[in-house]
Amino acid sequence: MVGISIGSVNLPLAQVWGVVWAHVTGRGAQADPLLSQVVWEIRTPRALLAALAGAGLSVAGVALQALVRNPLADPYVLGVSSAASLGAVLVPALGSTALAGAFGVTGAAFAAAMLSALLVYLLSQRSGRLLDSWLVLTGVAVGYLCAAATTFVQLQLNPTELQGMMFWLMGSVAGASWPDLGVPALLIVACMAWLALQARALNALMAGEEAAIAIGVPVAALRIGLLVAGSLLTATVVSVVGGIGFIGLMIPHMVRFVVGADHRRVLPVSLLTGALFLVLVDLAARTADRPNELPVGIFTTGLGVPFFLWLLRRRAKGGGDAA
Repeated sequence: MVGISIGSVNLPLAQVWGVVWAHVTGRGAQADPLLSQVVWEIRTPRALLAALAGAGLSVAGVALQALVRNPLADPYVLGVSSAASLGAVLVPALGSTALAGAFGVTGAAFAAAMLSALLVYLLSQRSGRLLDSWLVLTGVAVGYLCAAATTFVQLQLNPTELQGMMFWLMGSVAGASWPDLGVPALLIVACMAWLALQARALNALMAGEEAAIAIGVPVAALRIGLLVAGSLLTATVVSVVGGIGFIGLMIPHMVRFVVGADHRRVLPVSLLTGALFLVLVDLAARTADRPNELPVGIFTTGLGVPFFLWLLRRRAKGGGDAA
């Protein structure tokens, strides 16, 4: 409610609650049409999309950290974000071609991200096994390749298209509408439900492959599932809101500091914390330089880089291998 009430023009919290309650329940006094449009059609979808994006990236971070058994991994380690950005910039570059018309920015970003995840998966196998080191290194290589291609394509855009695309690439939930919420919500619920069912297996996997196999965990199938779930969540979020970094790294760590390493607690608390975090970050992006709006990626990166450096120093002091 606070995220909806604060913006370029602040609205009383009681009025915001009245409008939302009237629309959700169909009861209550009819609000001023302009107030109703601002609250229900503009700000409410935006706040909900920020919550969905934060939740999706946080859960993806938990899944991918379990996949590579490295707490420094995040959803962008597989190059999925860079591939999504490439798919997005190809749409204005291709103009009115059939390909651009068929996909749109969101569809092209999602398709490119999933193709990247598939390529990383195929290149990371050896003798039928998915190797941690190959997965990370292949993801980094594919990410750099997609980033270079994105830069090249951006040079082909006119200044107006380039400005809008740069804002999108840095992450933004501006312009969110109710139709934008359906697919992300469905996929986040589905992936979260599957991961919750695998919570005990994830605990065993984090203890080591041999230990997991010894208690009957189907490690190969589990790791493929984690790759698919993490990539699907990341691709979905990036295709809708653009590149928002470090949430999948920061939130799972913060949650583990509070609730421990048991995935039965880490998964739901990460989902809720990530949702709250990005709503607050979007609030800061809208109010830090009013009436102008800043990309949320600026804030998440500004918070994420110091956190990452602190985490490296903490692991080094603890004798852990931060590589």
